[in-house]
Amino acid sequence: MASVLVIGSGLAGLFAAVRAADAGHTVTLVTKGALAESNTSHAQGGIAASLFPDDSPNAHLLDTLRAGAGRSDPAAAQVLCDAGPARVRDLIRFGAHFDRDESGLARGLEAAHVRARVLHAGGDATGAEIERAMLDALGRRPITVREQTMLVELLTETIDDEAAALPSGADAAPRVVGAELALPDGGRQRVLADVVVLATGGAGQLFLHTTNPAIATGDGVAAAWRAGASLADLEFVQFHPTALAVPGTPLVSEAVRGEGAVLRNRSGERFMLGRHPEAELAPRDVVAREIAREMAAQGGEPVLLDATALAEDPAANRAMLAARFPTITAACEASGHDWALSPVPVTPAAHYWMGGIATDLWGRTSLPGLFAVGEAACTGVHGANRLASNSLLEAAVFAERAVQALTADAASARTPAQPPVSGDEPRRAATDARTDGGSSAALRTTVQTLMWNAAGLERDGATLEAAAEALAALPRPSTTPGASRREIEDANLLDLARLLVAAASARTESVGAHFRSDFPAADGTGTIATTREDALAC
Repeated sequence: MASVLVIGSGLAGLFAAVRAADAGHTVTLVTKGALAESNTSHAQGGIAASLFPDDSPNAHLLDTLRAGAGRSDPAAAQVLCDAGPARVRDLIRFGAHFDRDESGLARGLEAAHVRARVLHAGGDATGAEIERAMLDALGRRPITVREQTMLVELLTETIDDEAAALPSGADAAPRVVGAELALPDGGRQRVLADVVVLATGGAGQLFLHTTNPAIATGDGVAAAWRAGASLADLEFVQFHPTALAVPGTPLVSEAVRGEGAVLRNRSGERFMLGRHPEAELAPRDVVAREIAREMAAQGGEPVLLDATALAEDPAANRAMLAARFPTITAACEASGHDWALSPVPVTPAAHYWMGGIATDLWGRTSLPGLFAVGEAACTGVHGANRLASNSLLEAAVFAERAVQALTADAASARTPAQPPVSGDEPRRAATDARTDGGSSAALRTTVQTLMWNAAGLERDGATLEAAAEALAALPRPSTTPGASRREIEDANLLDLARLLVAAASARTESVGAHFRSDFPAADGTGTIATTREDALAC
């Protein structure tokens, strides 16, 4: 068996840790915040799977491929849809309580699905319920947990030709052997392990407006890139069409439109009817861009989401919304809106990164010893645009497969597994260590503003080129011992911003979530950024 270091405590990380412990591995889980702090806990919409008699994995597959705008890896999408029902049953076995009705499990319809196949928990608190269940499962297993502990860099060693069985003359390959961690007291520690599983989530904090929590700074993707891992599809960022246009931009789930809510401009016109055959239930990239255009036409003023007619009278509507969407109802009330009686202002916001660390169908990256799962990974499932409620499913499906693969790899390893050990003693931060300050806040705001304006819902070559020059001129914060968590995060964000802008510049076509106003056709004739398959072949 192997020593496994899992970094991240959302569904992907928790599922990998639990299943690795069940397989007999020695598991350490590290998370930079509190254990329950993750993107998963904020997920509202639900988890999609073909669990019902009128549905099938192939129907789910077709929806997934259609939403992916022809850029999904069909094999990866097939794996997701075939294995999805079993992984949802695992979540139920681990204690997740999904909403039920008189027929059994309740299910909802979301955008770009042809079947109602989305399970919810607590109405719009699906992620929080799944996180709770997985934390309970984690607590029942012999897993070492280290909170408030941040990934700084991956540790690598060179594999010689004989040990790696490389062809004669081939370059020696680096193998990931652990990670350098920033400790809660500001010190550093090098932790060695046979396998590192990155489950650090996405990087919504790259953008000025995001539905992601503050922890979503792409730490694992940035560290993997610096270690030499291949990345793919970085230009594909999904902007959720409907975030409440109030401070904090809380998410307003796709499921609200699935229940019948509609979008209106300030004149009260339901503008999506003339923009796409599926109107408000069109793919996310379409709805988000049309909202952005409508906002531009009305001087930047948010559009309105109208959920006032989902029940027969106002009282029934208020009761239904409170029961079905308690989290959103609370967010509306906190911002002074009664969405049962009046439409609420919404705006697009960065939501999910389809790109990330390129993996095969088993979570393996281009670096031996390194796996990636969840939003940090680019499995190829989502292509250019993720289908609603496929993210939680992907996290569980590919975390399970990663554990299967690392278990098989450990069984065939030439050397016995080593326990997780510290490569050196913890080093305390210097007494003059820098702390978060105004300059750090200014840097992040500068990066987020550049990214929102240049690499947001609509892009063009000239603006991207100017953004690349501006990002290149920004000083990268130091991440040496003594650096604050904020500085390490900002260094990661700057690295990723530069990479994302380069990828968006290279793809001279419009497809899915990547829209180039100077190349509006998705004809595939332009220069295409590195594909996931090319990345893995590097």
